[in-house]
Amino acid sequence: MADPHSDDSTSGLVAREKAGDNAEPLSVSALSQMLKRTVEDRFGYVRLRGELSGVKRAASGHLYCSLKDEKAVIDGVMWKGNTRRLAFVPEDGLEVVATGKLTTYPGRSKYQIVMESVELAGEGALLALLEKTRLRLEAEGLFARERKRPLPFLPRTIGVVTSPTGAVIRDILHRLADRFPSHVLVWPVLVQGKGAAEQVSAAIRGFGAIGPGGAAPRPDLLIVARGGGSIEDLWSFNEESVVRAIAESPIPVISAVGHETDTTLADYAADRRAPTPTAAAEMAVPVRGELAATLNDFASRQQRGVLRPMALGRERLEARIQRLPRIEALLQPQAQRLDELTDKLRRGLRDRVGHAREAMQRDSARLSPASLRLRLEKAQIGLDSQRLGPRMVTDRLMQASERLAGLARVHSSLDPKAPLTRGYALVHDAAGNLVGSRKVAAKSAQLSVEFADGALDVVPGASAPTAPKRAKKAAKTPPASTQEDLFG
Repeated sequence: MADPHSDDSTSGLVAREKAGDNAEPLSVSALSQMLKRTVEDRFGYVRLRGELSGVKRAASGHLYCSLKDEKAVIDGVMWKGNTRRLAFVPEDGLEVVATGKLTTYPGRSKYQIVMESVELAGEGALLALLEKTRLRLEAEGLFARERKRPLPFLPRTIGVVTSPTGAVIRDILHRLADRFPSHVLVWPVLVQGKGAAEQVSAAIRGFGAIGPGGAAPRPDLLIVARGGGSIEDLWSFNEESVVRAIAESPIPVISAVGHETDTTLADYAADRRAPTPTAAAEMAVPVRGELAATLNDFASRQQRGVLRPMALGRERLEARIQRLPRIEALLQPQAQRLDELTDKLRRGLRDRVGHAREAMQRDSARLSPASLRLRLEKAQIGLDSQRLGPRMVTDRLMQASERLAGLARVHSSLDPKAPLTRGYALVHDAAGNLVGSRKVAAKSAQLSVEFADGALDVVPGASAPTAPKRAKKAAKTPPASTQEDLFG
């Protein structure tokens, strides 16, 4: 068989079979299929470790990426059915171990790995993914301190999201019963493995969706709890869905995942982090005995606070009483002064009596019968000298009578009703007031005209009164029985 690459071979314009050459030319597709079978038969199951790069999820659900190390790159693809079983979200820069088979892609003459599963390459890669997720969520403000809410002091209902069969729920219930028995609602969930993150986030949102006044009471506080374990066991509480559910919960949340040294992203998003589930129960409620003791202490302090001013007032009063002088000491100077004044009064009375006795003795000498007789004679002489005849009395009576008659004449001249006898009249309005002008009379609704022999009620008219006729025409005036309007 001749070597087709030998130097003596010649290439012509048209391909021809050479002597001894029994190989027919292959098509590109045939060669590609041969390479595909060879690669798949030889590398039907491989595990590759490398760094993810160019991760892209198509609209069909398939995942496309590249695996690389320091010297080489290989394309990778994961079909939609397998992407649903991923335990994490693939991102660029993660070091993973991909399991699958090698194949070729004839459309680009490239080989690639069809991945059936992708796992993180050790805890280092897992921690790198955790840190990357933490930084991204922290940048969104989900871990901000100002988002933290205070826990209720004494919640009536506590919601617990945890496994119903583990030791965690028993520890929480036992601790709550010891400290302060409360109403507890347990939402059973998976706490690790596939589907755990979805159940935990659904439970947190379910508690938040309970409305007041429903069949189940709305919790005042939530406890998301799980026992200790490896980072893989606790990974469900690092999922973004759980973190966002805790951050968006309308109910304050205590995160009690793992032991004291374990930290998850749920701890950053929760309002409080408890090192253990038992510590979460201690944070949730106070100790009833301590509350009772505190209330008793407050009552005692209140009582002391009420009685203390009274005691202080009593002490101050007693101190002031001790400083006040005694009544006897206050009255001694006054009693002494009273004694002195009593002695002075007694001496004064004796002296006054003595002086009065001396004055009476002096006056008694003046009241002798001879002196009295002399004074009587002088009074008789003075009485005889006075002239008390009847003329003095009659003259004074005449003067008083003349003065009285003058006053009577003045009174009769000033009497307003005296002119009525001479034909005059007094006009009064409806209120009894005296009317002195025609203008005022015209404005009154009713008038009363008073004559010497009585009063007459009249109504003023609208027209002006006519001039009165003289005595010659007086006979033609209407008879007195018909009273006309005086002003109209």
